[in-house]
Amino acid sequence: MKPHRWTTGRVAAQSLLYAVLTVLAVVYILPFLIQIATAFKTDPDAASNPISLVPNPFSLAAIDKLFTNSDFPLWFMNSVIITVFVTLGRVLFDSLAGYALARLHFRGRNVIFAGLVAVMAVPNVVLLIPKFLVLNTLSIYDSYVGMIVPLMADAAGVFIMKGFFESIPVAVEEAARIDGAGTLRLFWSVVLPMAQPALITIIILSFQGSWNELAHFIVAAQNPALTPLTKGVATLASGSLGSGTQYPLKLAAALIMTLPVAAMFFVFQRRIMNQSEGAVKE
Repeated sequence: MKPHRWTTGRVAAQSLLYAVLTVLAVVYILPFLIQIATAFKTDPDAASNPISLVPNPFSLAAIDKLFTNSDFPLWFMNSVIITVFVTLGRVLFDSLAGYALARLHFRGRNVIFAGLVAVMAVPNVVLLIPKFLVLNTLSIYDSYVGMIVPLMADAAGVFIMKGFFESIPVAVEEAARIDGAGTLRLFWSVVLPMAQPALITIIILSFQGSWNELAHFIVAAQNPALTPLTKGVATLASGSLGSGTQYPLKLAAALIMTLPVAAMFFVFQRRIMNQSEGAVKE
């Protein structure tokens, strides 16, 4: 009887766990499903049935208005340009800085790393006014340079790359040095290919962070021609294209804005946690 009671209790516990997880999944996914449905509704339908998951009638009017009667294509292109350059910059500079802190021995290395950790603890909002002052002083305010360059390296990325480089066996680098590889050659041809899981993590985080960035762009530019998606969608949320709720228009913009980040995550998610194997021959 005891094994039977134990089995029944275990089944009941697992059933309860799955029920709780299902409820949490529904609560998490439901807003996104409402967003998708509302993007294809008409304004009256969205106002009268805001949480309905079935558009009645189905309409592409909101998406058509975004691309034909707003600056949405310009915002999208600006975000693409900024995100591509920021992502490439972070992959390069974060990996270089991470390798230097992990492998190169120089005076003040521990102080620099401590400062790096301290920067991660500072809220971004605290740095907005200093950012504006620096950009204005360097005469790069209201330009692509001012919007891109300050984002091309981040403390979190350096921290991730440093930790991964430290996990790579030193024997690999010693073998390469015996073969005559210098520091840069060692980094580029030996260590960096082995850091693929960390690089993919940096790519995803950098893409998502720069694509969704808003605070920096508010203080970096005011020219409408430089408006990225985050600022543009924020103006839509304030009703810049007309009166009424405009729920379909706003949520259609948010949906399109979400798609690139979701696609990037689903493409690379399986490779984030991969570990390098076979680096050292026994």
